[in-house]
Amino acid sequence: AFPPPTVPLLDRCGYVSLRYVLGHDAMKRMQSSNVLISGLRGLGVEIAKNVILGGVKSVTLHDQGVAEWYDLSSQFYLREEDLGKNRAEVSQLRLAELNSYVPVTSFTGALTNESLTKFQVVVLTNSSLDEQMRVSDFCHSNGIKLIVADTRGLFGQLFCDFGEEMTVFDINGEQPLSAMISMITKDSAGVVTCLDEARHGFESGDFVTFKEVQGMTELNGCDPIEIKTLGPYTFSICNTSSFSDYVRGGIVTQVKMPKTVAFKSLSSSMAEPEFMLTDFAKFDRPGQLHVGFQALHAFEKKHSRLPKPWSQVNTSVKVNAAQSGSAKQEQLDQAIIKKLSCVAAGDLAPINAFIGGLAAQEVMKACTGKFMPIMQWLYFDALECLSDAEDAILTEEECAPRNCRYDGQIAVFGSKLQELLAKQRYFLVGAGAIGCELLKNFAMMGLASGEGEVIVTDMDTIEKSNLNRQFLFRPWDVTKMKSETAAAAVKQMNPSIRITGHQNRVGPDTEKIYDDDFFESLDGVTNALDNVDARMYMDRRCVYYCKPLLESGTLGTKGNVQVVIPFLTESYSSSQDPPEKSIPICTLKNFPNAIEHTLQWARDEFEGLFKQPAENRTLKLPGAQPLEVLEAVYKSLVTDYPHSWEDCVVWARNHWQCQYNNNIRQLLHNFPPDQVSSGAPFWSGPKRCPHPLEFSTNNDLHMDYIMAAANLFAQSYGLPCSTERSDLTKLLQDVKVPEFTPKSGVKIHVSDQELQSANASIVFTVPNIAHFIIGLFSDDSRLEELKTRLPSDDETNFHMDFIVAASNLRAENYDIPPADRHKSKLIAGKIIPAIATTTAAVVGLVCLELLKIVQGHKKLESYKNGFMNLALPFFAFSEPIAAPKHKVTNIILHYSTLVFELCCNDETEEDVEVPYVRYTIR
Repeated sequence: AFPPPTVPLLDRCGYVSLRYVLGHDAMKRMQSSNVLISGLRGLGVEIAKNVILGGVKSVTLHDQGVAEWYDLSSQFYLREEDLGKNRAEVSQLRLAELNSYVPVTSFTGALTNESLTKFQVVVLTNSSLDEQMRVSDFCHSNGIKLIVADTRGLFGQLFCDFGEEMTVFDINGEQPLSAMISMITKDSAGVVTCLDEARHGFESGDFVTFKEVQGMTELNGCDPIEIKTLGPYTFSICNTSSFSDYVRGGIVTQVKMPKTVAFKSLSSSMAEPEFMLTDFAKFDRPGQLHVGFQALHAFEKKHSRLPKPWSQVNTSVKVNAAQSGSAKQEQLDQAIIKKLSCVAAGDLAPINAFIGGLAAQEVMKACTGKFMPIMQWLYFDALECLSDAEDAILTEEECAPRNCRYDGQIAVFGSKLQELLAKQRYFLVGAGAIGCELLKNFAMMGLASGEGEVIVTDMDTIEKSNLNRQFLFRPWDVTKMKSETAAAAVKQMNPSIRITGHQNRVGPDTEKIYDDDFFESLDGVTNALDNVDARMYMDRRCVYYCKPLLESGTLGTKGNVQVVIPFLTESYSSSQDPPEKSIPICTLKNFPNAIEHTLQWARDEFEGLFKQPAENRTLKLPGAQPLEVLEAVYKSLVTDYPHSWEDCVVWARNHWQCQYNNNIRQLLHNFPPDQVSSGAPFWSGPKRCPHPLEFSTNNDLHMDYIMAAANLFAQSYGLPCSTERSDLTKLLQDVKVPEFTPKSGVKIHVSDQELQSANASIVFTVPNIAHFIIGLFSDDSRLEELKTRLPSDDETNFHMDFIVAASNLRAENYDIPPADRHKSKLIAGKIIPAIATTTAAVVGLVCLELLKIVQGHKKLESYKNGFMNLALPFFAFSEPIAAPKHKVTNIILHYSTLVFELCCNDETEEDVEVPYVRYTIR
């Protein structure tokens, strides 16, 4: 009933962003995978949500248990009225709404070997060790990939077994690297030197291929060669001593080689585990937790329950751990085992979000062979979340269940923290992918469930492309406001949460709304933004008002978390990424050598042809203006003004001739293919020698360009359009293209410095020329229409058609490999790909930091900044950088970017009350 979508349909199904991360082939493999997820408590539903959004063939939910109060602290698809009902059956209806192209069914029977054969991937959560062993042995023997995931309070566990021969097609998911060559030596291990414009970026063990090498042609089109890096610009290859002499040129490109990895079964790996380290500051923690989790299984098997929260009398877990540790008993950290036993009964939404995000990503790896799997055990803990006060000791009574939806969280932190969470007033900026995940976690944690409030603002509306990662939205929500829809969705998850949705952009324009009173009333701010400028603005506001800020972001499988605490850590703006490297103008105009150059050129073409002229028509142009602006206005309103669809076709055909034939011929007239400059060929290194194109109505790419350009031109003047290919061909046959002869004396700049010097002298200072031009059409009633006809970035408006065709035609001019529409849209649109797995994991870490802030942690080492790349996989956690402190005589100056706090620090005198002073740098 629900056939999986084919790749051409993916964009219409809302998979756009996911396909940017995984690619066509991986998505196809995903669509042939049936996945079983056993255990539908908080962790299981998190994994299921992410896998369903990913677009597998089908998902089966298995659970033989019924909903309990403990489940409601993290199982966001269970309601209080569902208590006593089967978790899988209740969750199935709500999970199925996430993606209509993925059939979701429930199964409440026993997991027999026969039932397991239907699936390519099996995920076990909330299962006994005996069941894990049984299922693992069967799956390992029958080629079924297995993932075991578990969370116990502040601790998480993940195990992967993808068989004895798992093929990984792409280890890291990065675009293949490419570099231009300046020299290749003849030697037993030939040394390749790349142009010193940029580091080659290769690593030893990479495989590369060569093309366009002149002289040493034996390398062109050869099988992939393994390299050894010698430096940032050099690397060695195979024996080149018998090859021809290298002359010049060449491009070396990285080749993604498949890698086969072998996994042990659970029983084999249990005795000799291989750990994936998540925190280098906890180097020995995985071994401790490996033993501890086995001890918990033994305790649960014996007592049919987990240890009571924070019980001071129960020592069974420690005894079981010592027995499980066997020869390593003396190395066991009893304090860690004790804390594991104290919080094991807890069920926390942030921990489930983190482990669930990782587990779902492993499901995708198992289905697709994309990215490197976890080998084989991963353990995680967030013990820093417990109070950092020395005398803070939780009691069994304080953490006992209350038969409320927060029992799973109270079991870990006690009831006092729950009361604090209910009173919190937080400002969430953004209701996109990260914002949706944050709101879900806020609701599960009970943030603002009493006297507090969550204010979420987002000025955007919901689009279909949002649906595969912004899981609070459904197809029927498209075109609605994100903030209001998200607020209503989390109210369904937890009716107690007090939440208000706004539709305001944060910035100077809304400071009358988000004013002093507003910020002073907040307990903290959480960013869920997609641009640096807005992040820096919110950072400045938080610094000024001394409010903690939780910052996070994702980019495909990469994610980061930063916590900002007033006077304790540096602020977000204290450190910045280097600016994005720009493409030199002369490279774009005359000397492109990569598809990124031609795509940027095509974007500029679109702006210059269809957007800027329309904008200039609406402007008065007083004072000094560049001559090209005035010429553009004149062409737009006089020389190029069309009166019919036929005129638009003529304009498009002549513009094609100018850009892809005439201009190239003029460039080659100025710089012939055999020209020598300073003793070296002019067309060498990064300069690729172009060739002109000859127009043909039989060439689909040529016709794509004319169709898109003519329609865009017609739309900007309010003229009728046409998409009939046959009619277009007939019209083009009658178009007379003027003959072109290259001219001498035309100056073509070869560097940006030359171009800037030339532009500085070409400024036309005739204030009234624009008014004169517009005056020519003062009686034309259509002029008012033209002033409002600005092209939009709408694919149905031929925007992407034009950019793809324009870019690929220019790429053909310079013999650059073309890019398909998918890749062109990613590069030209500068799209930031997002995936639900990374978002869930990152937000889990954010909410762990929120728990520390609410408890009032004072120690810097309690907080964790984090970075992850789920593709590798790689994790790095560190203490935040401390806010710098400077001692000035007897005054200590604490500051965090813009705000200073002054306090007395003269130990030789009696304590003196000093009024709080705050200075702001202007």
